[in-house]
Amino acid sequence: MSAAGLVGGRLRRPAPSATRWRRAGLGALGVLLVAVVWEAYKAIGPDNGVVIGGLTVLPRTTDLAMPHVWDMFARLGQPVNGTSNAAPVWQAVLEAAGFSLGVAGVGWLVGVAVGMGLALLMQRFRTAESAVLPWVVLSQTVPLIAIAPLVRRWGSQIQFGDFEWQNWMSVAVIASYLAFFPVAIGALRGLGAPDAIHTDLFRSYAVGWWVTLWRLRLPAAVPYLLPALRLAAANAVIGAVVAEVSIGLRGGIGRMIIEYAQSGSGDPAKTWAPILGAVLLGLVAAGFVALLGLLLGRFRRGEVPA
Repeated sequence: MSAAGLVGGRLRRPAPSATRWRRAGLGALGVLLVAVVWEAYKAIGPDNGVVIGGLTVLPRTTDLAMPHVWDMFARLGQPVNGTSNAAPVWQAVLEAAGFSLGVAGVGWLVGVAVGMGLALLMQRFRTAESAVLPWVVLSQTVPLIAIAPLVRRWGSQIQFGDFEWQNWMSVAVIASYLAFFPVAIGALRGLGAPDAIHTDLFRSYAVGWWVTLWRLRLPAAVPYLLPALRLAAANAVIGAVVAEVSIGLRGGIGRMIIEYAQSGSGDPAKTWAPILGAVLLGLVAAGFVALLGLLLGRFRRGEVPA
């Protein structure tokens, strides 16, 4: 008998709240498992790492390369540097994560708008799908680190009156560049998801394309669109962090990772603080999309996994 059980001859499904708590518990267990594996390998692994055929396949286990997990968390509560008014590391990391989250959020919104626009265009005109879809796919083969400086240079040449292009806008463009792709593909698949019998019914009543889109295609696309939005949120965070490094934008997690890594030889535990901040950034982005999914819960029957 499954965990759902049978009540009165009918299948009894777990309560949504119980399912959410179960997922949260499994997530916390996964984080704990990573920490246990980290400490276990540090305890039994060789100082110089595992080398096979002259190639290092597992990292070194010295305190410089792999500080203890408790040392990393203890470093979060200590000052960033030795100055008298220095903020604790956790505060600096949260401020940098908040900055990167704002830029990634702008990129996510732009990417969602562009992806949805392309999906609507391709669904409405099959010729547009044949012409645009290959370019949408090919766009993701361009190395991100190569186009980031180009976007910054092109953006710096944009001027409208008193408007002046800022470096964070270039980072947002890069984030949107990664975010639009899963939205375009997922929305296109979802907009074409309604059964032929339903679309024929709308057509038989002479319902226009816009009404069909609003009443039939968009609700049917939600199970496909929500996983795409989660993937787009993760891509936007990755794009923002990488673009901050490539462009040299200060104030975000990406630049902080580089700055803290430069002091890694003397303070190895500090190096991992912005990495933990980047992980937290991704969790917040995914959590926001999960909240959005709660608002669209009645359309999520048969949701397609990402």
